[in-house]
Amino acid sequence: MWPADFWADVGNPLITAALSWGVFEALKDLKAKLGRSPPPARGRRQLAADLRRGIAGDELVLHYQPLANAEDGAVCGFEALVRWNHPTRGMVPPLDFIPLAEETGLIGPLGEWVLRRACAEAALWANPLRIAVNLSPRQLHRPDLPALVLEVLTTTGLAPERLELEITETALFDDFDRALEGLRRLKGLGVRIAMDDFGTGFSSLSTLHSFPFDKLKIDRSFVKAMHVDDRAKAIVRAVLGLGLSLGIPVVAEGVETDEQLQFLKGEGCAELQGFGIGRPAPIDAHGPIIGGPPTARNHSAVAA
Repeated sequence: MWPADFWADVGNPLITAALSWGVFEALKDLKAKLGRSPPPARGRRQLAADLRRGIAGDELVLHYQPLANAEDGAVCGFEALVRWNHPTRGMVPPLDFIPLAEETGLIGPLGEWVLRRACAEAALWANPLRIAVNLSPRQLHRPDLPALVLEVLTTTGLAPERLELEITETALFDDFDRALEGLRRLKGLGVRIAMDDFGTGFSSLSTLHSFPFDKLKIDRSFVKAMHVDDRAKAIVRAVLGLGLSLGIPVVAEGVETDEQLQFLKGEGCAELQGFGIGRPAPIDAHGPIIGGPPTARNHSAVAA
C-alpha cells in the first residue's frame, strides 16, 4: 500500500535524484550478485539445512562496527552484524546466507537470534553505549514483534533507550499502515527507530512525515561517490539539510577517508560509520571502548 502523496513526492528534486541514483546503484548490485555463480539447487538445500542447524547451535557470531560522533570522534554505539562460522566451510559471507535465509523463511529465527544476542551482550558493557540491530521486512511485519522486543529487553536487562532498530524504507511498503503501527508500538517501548539506506529506496517525504524517526542513515553509495560525482554530493548535502530541518540526526555510512569525514562534519552530519571509523570485529576487540571486559552480569542470557 503506497502512501497517498508518494507520487507527488517524486517531483521533488531531492526525491527524483535519490530515486534515479538508488535505481542505478540497485542495478549495479544486482549485476554484481548475478555475476556470482549460485550453488546448485542441492547445494542450496544443504546450505539451508546447515543454516537451520547453525542458528540452533553455536555457529553464529556477532561482529560489532562502531558509530562515532562527527563532532569529536567519540564512539557512541555499535551496529551488530551477524557472521556464520560453518564447521566445514569456515566463515560464510553474509551475501551467501542472508538472502538464503530470506528465501527459506529462516530470516525470522536468524533475526531473533541476532536481537537476543546483541541485547544480551550489550547489557554487559560497562559503558552504556547504544546497540543497533537491523530488522528484516519479515520481522517488521510480525504482529508479535513489539512483544518479542519487550521480552528480550526484560530478559536481558538492556535499557530500551540503548536499543536502536534499523529498517529500510522499502520494508514499509508491503503493508504501510500496519508497519507504521508496529513502529509506533516499538517506539512506545522506548527504543529508537532508524531508517537505514536512506535514498536508495522510494524516498518519499511522506514517510518522514508519517513517523518520527530517530535517525536517518545515508547509504554508503552516496558517500563513496560524493567526491567524484556532483549529484551524489548534492544528495548527501540535501539529506543532511533535510535532517537538520526536521530535527532528525543523520548518520553517514561507508566513511573511509578524511576528506569524506571533514565534508560530512562541515555539513552538520551527526554520526559517522565505516572503515575509516572502525571495522566490524568481535566485541572483545572493542574492550577499551565498552569499558573493559564484559561483566559477569547477565552472562546466562548471552549463553542462551
